[in-house]
Amino acid sequence: MGFGQAQWHRASQELHKIGLTPGHLKLLLLLEPGHPRPMGALAQDFSCDASTMTWLVDRLEERGLVERRGMVGDRRVKTVALTTAGIDMKERAHAQMFEPPEELLALDRRTLDALRDAFSSMESARGAHAAPSSA
Repeated sequence: MGFGQAQWHRASQELHKIGLTPGHLKLLLLLEPGHPRPMGALAQDFSCDASTMTWLVDRLEERGLVERRGMVGDRRVKTVALTTAGIDMKERAHAQMFEPPEELLALDRRTLDALRDAFSSMESARGAHAAPSSA
């Protein structure tokens, strides 16, 4: 738990340096260049209410990282799209967030392989618990 908290703190500091919060990063990662997403779908994927999504989109839109658009076929539905600046910021943030921490870089290959295998097993077990039951 301590290692996870230290990494969360490190990641939050790195995001702060580029003017983002963890919520901003999560939203940027949900968006793909050239594929606007409806606000409601983003809120659902984010597990938040519409007002929270509106606030996050407002902050990113103020910085020119995303833009709202009407949805083709139903202009009542607002979509969110990455701008060129948003694509650049997403790539920059992704590179910083996925830079391995020093603690991992110091480990030998055998230990890294064991960690990978353990995390893969945990992810598989999590997926099995999340699957709907057939009963």
